[in-house]
Amino acid sequence: MTRVGRDFGDTMHKDAVPAVSADVTLASSRFPDYKIGPNNQIVEAKLDQKVLSMKEVVARETAQLLEQQKRLSVRDLASKFEKGLAAAAKLSEEAKLREAASLEKHVLLKKLRDALESLKGRVAGRNKDDVEEAISMVEALAVQLTQREGELMQEKAEVKKLANFLKQASEDAKKLVDEERAFARAEIENAKAAVQRVEEALQEQERTSRASGKQDLEELMKEVQEARRIKMLHQPSKVMDMEHELRALRAQLTQKSENSLRLQKELAISKRSLEKSSQPYELDGPEALGSYLRINPLSDDAIELSTCSIQWYRLSSDGANKELISGAIKSVYAPEPFDVGRFLQADIVFDGQRLTLTTAGPIDPAAGLGSYVEALVRKHDIEFNVVITQMNGVNHLSESIHVFHVGRMRIKLCKGKTTISKEYFSASMQLCGVRGGGNAAAQALFWQVKQGLSFVLAFESERERNAAIMLARRFAFDCNIMLAGPDDRAPLGT
Repeated sequence: MTRVGRDFGDTMHKDAVPAVSADVTLASSRFPDYKIGPNNQIVEAKLDQKVLSMKEVVARETAQLLEQQKRLSVRDLASKFEKGLAAAAKLSEEAKLREAASLEKHVLLKKLRDALESLKGRVAGRNKDDVEEAISMVEALAVQLTQREGELMQEKAEVKKLANFLKQASEDAKKLVDEERAFARAEIENAKAAVQRVEEALQEQERTSRASGKQDLEELMKEVQEARRIKMLHQPSKVMDMEHELRALRAQLTQKSENSLRLQKELAISKRSLEKSSQPYELDGPEALGSYLRINPLSDDAIELSTCSIQWYRLSSDGANKELISGAIKSVYAPEPFDVGRFLQADIVFDGQRLTLTTAGPIDPAAGLGSYVEALVRKHDIEFNVVITQMNGVNHLSESIHVFHVGRMRIKLCKGKTTISKEYFSASMQLCGVRGGGNAAAQALFWQVKQGLSFVLAFESERERNAAIMLARRFAFDCNIMLAGPDDRAPLGT
């Protein structure tokens, strides 16, 4: 017969009463997507990558809600409790059988001892000693049987306690199952009502969209018929009238903005003229592309500019960034396309003092230059007549006409059929306006073909010089090359 140990109650307490799994809790703000997998385990369904319509989503969620009603986790828990209760009842029956067997053994031992006592009085000698020894053995067996009965009583108490505990746990599990079933039914009913409301809303939306679409189509057909009627009568439409009005308003706005800029510049010039008495120098010249600016002394007492240190800068429109113009260290500077929309500043250092001169406004673009450049872009190869004034920093004596070719991939300088220089756009190439050089600076540009080879080219007009710079930079940008002057890529913060 199987013996029940003293630690049986603790073992059954741990194994027969497992913790309730998290999937029993059905209260949540939404119904997640779960499915019953192998071995009755709940797994999360993978999301469908396909974009579903609202009707398909509603139908799928309804099917999932119906599947949730069939979950078996709580039922499995109740089944385990019932199995534990059956095992406890079986153990109780075994304890009763052991108790009955123990009573029968006591009766047999008592009868055996009485028989030995009666036999002891009838025998003598060696047989009497054997009988006494048998009586002592029977008494020892009675003591052992009494101890065994005590252990059985203790085991019986533990089994009874375990049976009561399992019975209470089974009742609690059944109660929990009933509560969860009621809660799940309520949630499913609420979800069905929500699905029904969504379906009704979808149907109402479809009816509304059909009605509005039909109404919009009718209105569109009416507008088309009205437009055809106006066209047949050769009458101008309201749209044409509005376009004419918008054009007139744009022209007025452009004219007013130009007047405003002109007035602002005149005001700045007037303010600067009032300050002339306190400054020994001033900036003279049109502040526009295609011209040049000169630093002029205001009095005969002013120090000669040849003895002063001069440096030109370009400033952003808000004055936040200050960019040094490398090589612009003379009293004359011709603005280039990079300077359009920016202020120009000249710092003059003399006798340990620094004087700053700034343009009254940003540099204006040249009139008609943009449309001229757009017309040239349509050509594959653009040619300009130039004269070489310097080569590698040394003055060039010949004044013969050369041809400056600006292509989409490279720049070439030729004289007749002879190619002086030809180079594809590269990071070592530089191109900018001449920074200094007198009155002719507005018509000249600096071109560094590569390291160790550079030219200063004079064009026939300021317009062609600026157009050549803009075209070369545009084609170089298409080749992922930033074409600029020396150190133009390093702005200095003020």
